[in-house]
Amino acid sequence: MARIIATALLVSLFAIGSAMAQGTCATGTSSIKKCCEDSAVSKDGKPLSGAAKTSYVKKCQADAS
Repeated sequence: MARIIATALLVSLFAIGSAMAQGTCATGTSSIKKCCEDSAVSKDGKPLSGAAKTSYVKKCQADAS
């Protein structure tokens, strides 16, 4: 049960974060990556790390393209 809740939370964070990143990032490949990395934060405002950050940045870049 906890795994399902954690997964749902992570997916919702990706959706919210990538939507926010699209509205505020410039349109250069390196600047999009930097912007996505900078916006990779949890809903508590703490920076994401590890697999969560990697997944978030990958999705953010795909959405920004």
